Amino acid sequence: MRLLITTPKVLKPLIATILGLAALTTTQCLYANTLASNTMASNTMSSNTLAVGEVGDYSVIEEEFVYSVVGDGIELMARSYRPNTEKTLHALVEVHGGAWNLYDRTAGELYNRALASAGLYVLAIDFRQGPNFKHPLASLDATSAVRYLRDNSSRLNLNPDTIGIAGSSSGGHLALLSGLLPDHPQHFADESIKPSTSASVDYIIALWPVSDPIYRFNYAKRIQREPLIKAHLNYFGDEAAMKDANIVRVLGELNVTPPATLIVQPGEDKNIPLEMTQNLVSAYQSAGGAVDYAFYPGEAHAFAHKASAATDDCIQLMVNFIRRQVQ
Repeated sequence: MRLLITTPKVLKPLIATILGLAALTTTQCLYANTLASNTMASNTMSSNTLAVGEVGDYSVIEEEFVYSVVGDGIELMARSYRPNTEKTLHALVEVHGGAWNLYDRTAGELYNRALASAGLYVLAIDFRQGPNFKHPLASLDATSAVRYLRDNSSRLNLNPDTIGIAGSSSGGHLALLSGLLPDHPQHFADESIKPSTSASVDYIIALWPVSDPIYRFNYAKRIQREPLIKAHLNYFGDEAAMKDANIVRVLGELNVTPPATLIVQPGEDKNIPLEMTQNLVSAYQSAGGAVDYAFYPGEAHAFAHKASAATDDCIQLMVNFIRRQVQ
């Protein structure tokens, strides 16, 4: 069961409402669509681009390949999930979580495969992580993946105008950072040379995102979560870099309207403080962005990586959101 709230002013009143819904079961989702009249994308689909369907409509073809070569010949791998059709496809870059230090392109395979079965081309990527690499190299690699899809859209039979980006946990942070600052110099392979291809995206999906690294760093210190503290330092190096990567700060300094965004927050997430996500939703609205917010009571961090009724619901939420953006 999904409860739907449509309001132009979600922020603290909605969060207070959410916190009072203790009676909801783990399969019930509180869903708020803010600025609803503005969330429809203005894109005009070409007649031969496959409309986003339903999960299970298509069989899925998977392929692994190098999407970028960086530094001293480091090959970054990707896994693509393609629906078995000859039609032109809408595409999505997916950025895995792991506190900027762990896991790889296979982490989100459950929902990536499901999204592809609904008619989307999904590119799940590896990227440079701590402790060997530091901010902003991971988000730079995410923008490189968007450019890869746009540069190769004819060969891959993709619509270059409807590319989105999604990520979970630290990957949600990277998706937001690259999606909000796609053509910022920190996301150029050579900061003195602007790439000829834009890394702009049509929409962003942020699943339980670490939207404010310095907030989460201080939270980890307060609850004495040593692995999280170490992970932050491994990738960011110091608190100044964490503050630089704060999505709320980025939103406050934007001079353009941010892409439409879906934010998902589990109710029992011990890695993502609810107030941090509340601040993100507030900042997104203040920046004039359309944001869909879904709250899953009783669910833990990264719940959608395992099969469950809540996971099925979350995947359907993502499909519905993407469909609205690209139609």
